Amino acid sequence: MYVRTEHRLQAREDIFGLIASRPLGAWVCQCPGGLVANQIPFLLDRGRGASGTLLGHVARANDVWRAIGQGAPCVVLFSGAQAYITPNWYPGRAEHGRVVPTWDYVAVHVHGVARAIDDRAWLRDLLERLAAVHETGQPCPWAPGQAPTDYIEHELGAVVGIEIPIDRIEAKLKASQDEAMPDRLGTVRGLRAAPGDDSRAMADLVARAIADAGGSPG
Repeated sequence: MYVRTEHRLQAREDIFGLIASRPLGAWVCQCPGGLVANQIPFLLDRGRGASGTLLGHVARANDVWRAIGQGAPCVVLFSGAQAYITPNWYPGRAEHGRVVPTWDYVAVHVHGVARAIDDRAWLRDLLERLAAVHETGQPCPWAPGQAPTDYIEHELGAVVGIEIPIDRIEAKLKASQDEAMPDRLGTVRGLRAAPGDDSRAMADLVARAIADAGGSPG
């Protein structure tokens, strides 16, 4: 991923926080027949491996787990908040007109070697952990133990685990850092007035980048 110096996201907690909050990753792996891509909700195990490990599962009918064999290089793409940035928010448009639209976003690319795990105990543990994470906040959280045992056993037989120890992470926060400060401030105001959760989240990220640079986001 191309990352300019000012757009580099380095804080481990910010990177892992994005993966945890936006766990549906675009998993792309190199298989004998070429590149294969799947959307997979991953669980990040921070304590497994030197840099953490991604855990997930695919349908047994999905041939990708056979294609990766004992291991295949891959990348998982996680996307955070994103928003179109219009020059209408820039004071510079009226002052000199030398402005163009852009797109602000957060992205994390995780590299590693994926392997398939066809093990019932491993899959049951993953299912319980996934439920514990994603059922948080539900008035009556669901857990695998609430379903009939034979049904859960059947479902476990229909999936195969995927494990990706993290070798390398590329992370990018494009939050208008390369724009003039008045235009950055205008972007914060514009995003906060725009509809949608992503616009508000991006406004906070642009404001934080301004503060990190020693400015006052207002």
